[in-house]
Amino acid sequence: MDLFLLKKIITVLIMPINIVLLLLIFALVVHGKKPKTSIKSISAALVILFITAFPPFSDTVMTAIENDYPPYVRSNMSIDYIVVLGCGHNTNAELPVTSQLKTCSLQRMVEALRIYQIHPEARIITSGYAGHNSLSNAETVKQSLVLLGVPAQKIITENFPKDTEEEAELIAPRVQGTQVILVTNADHMPRSMEYFHEEGIDAIAAPTGYWVRNPQSSKSWPHYMPSSKKLEQSTIAWYESLGMIVQWFKSLFN
Repeated sequence: MDLFLLKKIITVLIMPINIVLLLLIFALVVHGKKPKTSIKSISAALVILFITAFPPFSDTVMTAIENDYPPYVRSNMSIDYIVVLGCGHNTNAELPVTSQLKTCSLQRMVEALRIYQIHPEARIITSGYAGHNSLSNAETVKQSLVLLGVPAQKIITENFPKDTEEEAELIAPRVQGTQVILVTNADHMPRSMEYFHEEGIDAIAAPTGYWVRNPQSSKSWPHYMPSSKKLEQSTIAWYESLGMIVQWFKSLFN
């Protein structure tokens, strides 16, 4: 089996919602012979589900990841490249190209456009492979930027990287020794910056797509009710945390 596919399968299996499902399935299987074990398994599943969908918990773990790098603001420094990491899209010729982008790619594209308006001297590098689509994520983001007014000749595409590590490896030689701004989601920024640092690139972070935008604001009672959105938020935080742990282990052997 392809290593990339195997990594994705393992990652999906250890996400909170799938751990909950596995515990519930296990409870059903053993209920007849081991009812106490079954009840414990159901209880564990419910506890995990409640905690990961509970807003105060979800916001706390996500804020710890998202606040590593501040948002990018106007600078007098000349910028050579704005690197936009890939995320995802679904090719559909009946939709405007901007509507084909998944939320994370749309957020990154908009942030790259904002920074380009501050630094029109820069070139933009879009990244990301096609997956099951006919066009790569890099090309789809490029088309979106062109639609919104960026000259096509100012955009370079890297159409083959499948993940952040590959993006850093392929983009680093092109931008070595230049001033680079790295655009990705705030939750994804710590891992991304580390991968580029390993390739010798001291990039300037430009995080976007924050899950928790105002953690210090006062909250009304609905905020404390578990929700599917907060479950998704906890899942992303868990995914990124696992990624950083794997990244750290790999660094021990390099």
